[in-house]
Amino acid sequence: MNHATSTTGEAVPSAANAGRGVHSPDESADPRQILADRVGQLFRQAPIGVGGTLLVVALVAYELYPAQMRERVVLWFWVFIMLLIAAARYTLVVGYRRDEKRDQNPERWLRWFAIGALAEGVNWGFAAGAFFLAPGVTDVQRVFLAFVLATMTAGGLPLFSAVWWVFGLFAFGVLVPFEAVLFTYDPHGKRLFADLALMVPFLLAINMTVAYRLNQVFVSGYRLRQAYGKLTEEHAVLNQQIEQQLEELLQAQREVEASGRKLALFAERAPIAVLEVDRNATILEMNPAAENLFGYSTGELVGRNAIRTLFPPDSPALQSPAWNAFVAGAKPVTLPQTVCIRRDSIEVVCEFTLTPLVNESGDLISVIAQVRDLTQVLEAERLKKEFTSTLSHELRTPLTSIIGSLQLVNSGVLGAIDKDVADLTEVAERNAQRLLDLINDILDIEKIESGKFVLFPEDISLDALLRESLVLNKSFAERFKVRLEAHRELPTVPVNADRKRLLQVLTNLISNAAKFSPEGGAVELSMTVADGTVRVGVGDRGAGVPENFRSRIFSRFAQADSALTRQKGGTGLGLSICKRLIEAMNGRIGFEDRAGGGTLFYFELPAKQAVAQTHQ
Repeated sequence: MNHATSTTGEAVPSAANAGRGVHSPDESADPRQILADRVGQLFRQAPIGVGGTLLVVALVAYELYPAQMRERVVLWFWVFIMLLIAAARYTLVVGYRRDEKRDQNPERWLRWFAIGALAEGVNWGFAAGAFFLAPGVTDVQRVFLAFVLATMTAGGLPLFSAVWWVFGLFAFGVLVPFEAVLFTYDPHGKRLFADLALMVPFLLAINMTVAYRLNQVFVSGYRLRQAYGKLTEEHAVLNQQIEQQLEELLQAQREVEASGRKLALFAERAPIAVLEVDRNATILEMNPAAENLFGYSTGELVGRNAIRTLFPPDSPALQSPAWNAFVAGAKPVTLPQTVCIRRDSIEVVCEFTLTPLVNESGDLISVIAQVRDLTQVLEAERLKKEFTSTLSHELRTPLTSIIGSLQLVNSGVLGAIDKDVADLTEVAERNAQRLLDLINDILDIEKIESGKFVLFPEDISLDALLRESLVLNKSFAERFKVRLEAHRELPTVPVNADRKRLLQVLTNLISNAAKFSPEGGAVELSMTVADGTVRVGVGDRGAGVPENFRSRIFSRFAQADSALTRQKGGTGLGLSICKRLIEAMNGRIGFEDRAGGGTLFYFELPAKQAVAQTHQ
């Protein structure tokens, strides 16, 4: 056998299995729970045993009822003891059923049950000793009594074999006294009872073997029932998880279907053209806006190659190398200002946004192409720029003449004028100059954005340019009662830049700082050099840049929404022009808060050569 057996009849893993790492099924079972189930089996059958015992006791009393008074007393005493034992066993059954925690301490209930079984067996053995040798008992009655004892022993098998040793206590209590009586009984030469005496050990051995085998059957059965119970629980949990996952899948399916309907509705009603193509650029689907843009119906384009159908032969935008690189990378791509050909051979300029759809493995499923027609937008932009440029040039010529005339009047060259007239002409000159600055700024922006702006870089000394800007902007600063000064000594730093445009940047930064500085304050110019880069700063002690305006301060026509800004005036183009000019000269521009209040605007340019000492 591969398993040893414990004293309770439960199989335990053998050494061979343990050495091989094989786990017995017992290891997954709970021995205590199995014992509780076996004890419960004993108590469930106990009422049958008590009832059968009382019936057999009644038959024995009827058959052996003696005539002599002394033997009657012994019989009634035996019956009384048997009734007491039956009552005690039934009371024990009632107590067991009422104990809600009986499975937590099965050993205690098993001990009490074993005591009751032993007491009943001993009392039947007492019957054998008391009545078998009584003088008034006939041989027929003795055979009847032997049959009853054998029947009670055999009847204990189904009642007590859930725990084999409980049956052993009962059987030993019945048969050991009976065996002793048979050996001491002298039948006057009759061999019947001697043969019975020889049969009793075999009967006991057979019954014990059967009880042990039944015990193992019970243990295996309860072990299987426990395993089945665990399997049922796990199955129930698994079913619950499956139901939950199915519900989640159904919900996900509903969401996907809803999303699909939304996407289909969006594509159908989208104002821009939407095409779906496969990895070979074959058109799979298109929306009505795409039909309007390219002049083809859906039936005409679906199944055709988008590259060969919609693009000129010499267009490099989506030719084979570019398209293959896009498919291999599977990353979103935007193709600005791409020329396409309509069905009527008219060329349109479009912006393509290609979005690849990939699965979990990273394989390309299809490509969604969003196409925006830029033809009218570009034409409108061109007309706007032409109009702005023409208007600005047409306005600048008469404005220059007006400003020159007003300056002659205000300078007194043409003679003295009344104070009231002088005030009016000064206001007119300032506003005309302001208008001319606005026109010049607009022209600069238009040139920069159109690519017509040309820089004339040269080697200049940046410190000298800063001192020149302080002189040129002194009168402007005095109008706002602000002084201009250099912060510490300016180091000599040569740079390669457009002198005129760099002076324009400095003028813009200084004028802004002067306008927003408090009266009596100072605008400080600083210059530092580190790691081959020179940094020029223009600092003020004003209110600072509002938090909600910082992200767009370098945009065109950007002005902070405040009463002070409107009072000081400005076109909102100065900082935007400064940013474009500095970046065109390979530099960068920015701003930061100053310690103690105010703002520091700065720009950085590459120094032409290393400076001997870093100035801070």
